[in-house]
Amino acid sequence: MAKPQFIATAAVLGKWGKLWAHEGLSAQRASPLAVCKHRSVKPRHIAVSIGAAALATCGLQSAPIPSAQAEPCPDAEVVFARGTTEAPGLGPTGEAFVDALRARVTPKWVGVYAVDYPATIEFSTAVDGINDARAHILATAANCPKTKMVLGGFSQGAAVMGFVTASVVPDGVSPAEVPAPMPPEVSNHVAAVALFGKPSTRFMRAINDPAVTVGPQYVGKTIDLCVDNDLVCDTSGRSFSAHNTYIDAGMTDQAATFVANQLQASWAADALAQPPVTGPAPGPQATPGPSPLSAPAAPAAPTIPAAGTVGPAPHLEAAPVPPGPAVPPAPPIAPLA
Repeated sequence: MAKPQFIATAAVLGKWGKLWAHEGLSAQRASPLAVCKHRSVKPRHIAVSIGAAALATCGLQSAPIPSAQAEPCPDAEVVFARGTTEAPGLGPTGEAFVDALRARVTPKWVGVYAVDYPATIEFSTAVDGINDARAHILATAANCPKTKMVLGGFSQGAAVMGFVTASVVPDGVSPAEVPAPMPPEVSNHVAAVALFGKPSTRFMRAINDPAVTVGPQYVGKTIDLCVDNDLVCDTSGRSFSAHNTYIDAGMTDQAATFVANQLQASWAADALAQPPVTGPAPGPQATPGPSPLSAPAAPAAPTIPAAGTVGPAPHLEAAPVPPGPAVPPAPPIAPLA
C-alpha cells in the first residue's frame, strides 16, 4: 500500500496544471488538496518529448538564413526560454541572469533572444519553443560563427532548452512528431547552458513525459540549478513557492559567474588560435661565395714622388734627365814649403 505522504505528493504532481498557472500564490493558498486538475497527455502529444530525432539532420545548411543582417553579430548571445505563464520575453529569472552576466563580461557585447513559445499550462505547445530555439541557434551558428551562445531556461523553459540539446529521441516518442536533433558540431558555438528549476524525472513521470536529458556535447558546459524543496526540480521537494525564489537565493548570480568563466575561457582560446599579425616575409638573401685563390691581385695605385725627388714612378719608363751646367774644376793646391 502506498504511503499517504507519497499519495499526497502524487496528487500534487498529477494536478500540476492550474497550480502552475498560479505559481505566485502563497503557500497557504496552495494546499495539495486545492490543486486544479491537469489532464494527462498522451506521449505522442507531449511537448517536452521535444529534443531529438533518430534520423541525422542535414547539418547547418538546413537552418533558415536571413537575407541580410539587421545588425552586427554580438560577442555573445543568451537564448532564453521563460517559465510557465510568464509574460513574453525573458521572464524575471532570465532578466536577472542576463543583467548579472553582462556586468561580469563588460565591455563585451552580450545580446539576447527570447524564445518564442506560448509557455502555457498546455505542455503540448512547448514544442513550439523547441522549434523556435533550435531554428535560431542554427541560424546564429551559420551567420555569426564567432558569436558565443549561452542557452538557458527557467521551469518549463528549462525543459524546453534541455531537450534542445538532446542528441537522441526519448523512448516512446516518434521521431516524426518532434524536431530533429541539432548537428553535434553546433555545440562548438555554445559556450554554456544555464538551467533554473528544470523539471525532475519524478515530475516528468507524473505528467507522463520522458525525463529531460542534456545532450553529451553540452553536459560539461551546463549548470543545472534547483532550489531546495522545489517541488518541480527537487526529487523530494514539496513546495511550489520555493520554485519562485531563484533570484532571492542568489542562483542567477551563481549561474552568471559560471557562464562568464566559460565565455572568458572560450574567448581566450580563440585568441590563442589566431595566427600572429606579422609583416611581409623577407626575401632570400644572397650569400657571398669564397674568393677564388687564383684571382689576380688588384694593381697597386701609382706612387706620387715627394717634392724635390727625382725618379720614375712605379710601372712607368724612366725619362732621360737633361744635363745640368758643367761644374768648373777646383783650383790646384800649392805644395807646402
